[in-house]
Amino acid sequence: MYIVFRCDCGRAVYSKQGTATKKCVCGKTLKVKERRILAMTEEAEQASDKVRELQEEKYGGAIFTTADKVPNKR
Repeated sequence: MYIVFRCDCGRAVYSKQGTATKKCVCGKTLKVKERRILAMTEEAEQASDKVRELQEEKYGGAIFTTADKVPNKR
């Protein structure tokens, strides 16, 4: 069983149930049992999909492009 929760920075994170701490990509170490659970899934792949969904909901979809298409602001 996997649980999905948010870090204080706003990023969605998942962890295996029973894990004591989890480190977010922002560098903060989180105590998992003190977090509000947003979702629970059976498999890690489902948890990863849920994290992706929550991130896109909060920050919008990821847009990938090449460097030559980025506008030059100089």
